[in-house]
Amino acid sequence: MRVRATTAATAAATAMLLAALTACGGSDGGNGGDKADAKSSGGSKGSSAKDVDCGDSGISQADWMKHCSDEGADSAADGTEKKATGLKFGGSYTWPDGLKVSVTEAKVFTDHDSELMESAEPGNTDFRVKLKLTNSGKSAVALDDLSLIVEGATNGGEAAQTAFEKGGAPLEGRLAPGVSATKTNDNVLETKYGKKVVVIVQRNSDDYNLDFPEFTGSITG
Repeated sequence: MRVRATTAATAAATAMLLAALTACGGSDGGNGGDKADAKSSGGSKGSSAKDVDCGDSGISQADWMKHCSDEGADSAADGTEKKATGLKFGGSYTWPDGLKVSVTEAKVFTDHDSELMESAEPGNTDFRVKLKLTNSGKSAVALDDLSLIVEGATNGGEAAQTAFEKGGAPLEGRLAPGVSATKTNDNVLETKYGKKVVVIVQRNSDDYNLDFPEFTGSITG
């Protein structure tokens, strides 16, 4: 009877031990699975933060404009290209059709052509504005549509437009896609208005909402 009782007790203890081990194993497996699921979920979220595929037909318009269009790419590379006011000489602005403009300098002009009766007048500053234009769009651009207004930036005054013969490259003709060019615009400003100026680049267009970028700098030389 003692042997039978001992055997029964041993069997009961063994069964309890196995049940405990099974419960522990199930619990570990459950936690491990939860961690794996969480890791997998995190990986899924991480993988979604990838570069925009511009060839994906399902891409949103906002993403395409920001990452894929020429204008969006330019804007991302240079934050000033969409800003029309507060620009400095050397800065740039890009219109929606891809025409990019930059006022690179304004310099006192002294190379007058005496044969054409060109000469500096006392009380005036003759100067030449240089612009760099790049057509990053898909169609040719008429440069005749561009014109400048130059104003004194210190105490008023507006420059008078003129055209000096030597070295001039006026805004005329067309600019093909993918081409850059340097053009000039000549002016005369009364010396009493100083040498700090604002150059406003206007553009003839049917779009009345089109911005005219403004560049501020000083006449050098």
